[in-house]
Amino acid sequence: MPTPREIDPSESPRALFAFELRRHRQAAGLTQKGLGARIRFSDSQVAMVESMRRTATESFARECDRALGLDGTMTSLYMATTWNTAPEYFRPWLEEEADATGLRSWEPNLIPGLLQTEAYAREMFATSPAITQEEIEERLAGRMRRQSILHRDRPPLISVVLDEAVLHRSIGGAEVMEAQLQFVLEVADRPAVTLQVVPYQAQAHCGLIGGFIIAERHGTPYAAYADAQPVGRTLEGREVIAQLAARYDAIRAAALPFKQSVKLIKEVVNHRDW
Repeated sequence: MPTPREIDPSESPRALFAFELRRHRQAAGLTQKGLGARIRFSDSQVAMVESMRRTATESFARECDRALGLDGTMTSLYMATTWNTAPEYFRPWLEEEADATGLRSWEPNLIPGLLQTEAYAREMFATSPAITQEEIEERLAGRMRRQSILHRDRPPLISVVLDEAVLHRSIGGAEVMEAQLQFVLEVADRPAVTLQVVPYQAQAHCGLIGGFIIAERHGTPYAAYADAQPVGRTLEGREVIAQLAARYDAIRAAALPFKQSVKLIKEVVNHRDW
């Protein structure tokens, strides 16, 4: 039997996935054939993923988490393997987002990336100066994969607050906007998601300075991402995270309750105000 290939986990996200899969499998006392039987994949597929001759799929990662009793570890590592098409400045945030058990998002200008439809996201990516069509499609694929956290067995608890302006800003025209807001309403109907809208009547408030999203682990904020031009920033300092959490609470206090927010979005959709 050939000696297993030595994997350097620092080489790449894909190498880390392969290294950790082998480590957890061996810790569970399973052969590649034994793990394959538990996850309904062949032992050769397990071997090829562990030796980096094949890239894992999301379903493969999820089944490994289930079979090995891991709480999303392999799924998070899988998501990291798809981040190579994301802008370099955004990759640290993607790691935090994948590990979070809760996300609190404030957006004064656009639908947040986690809730964007493919058509809406494509319109936004196309506005980047000098971007190629290939780059648009690569970033679009990465954004859609990023949304896989919404479909986990235990998705993070997500709280989204939008400014009313987001609902009226036409991105891609009426058809794109209608489909986008319908998708927002669909996601907002899930148990793990809450949605609120800050109405125009709120006038001046601290959230108008810019959007941000806060990552939490078991209710404790530990990282954030703040929008900026030309690039955003991932933040980890305890003091700045506390400041953003306080701002989020203030913004949310100015927002409509959930049912009124949903009603407002439906009214915008019905009037096709774009």
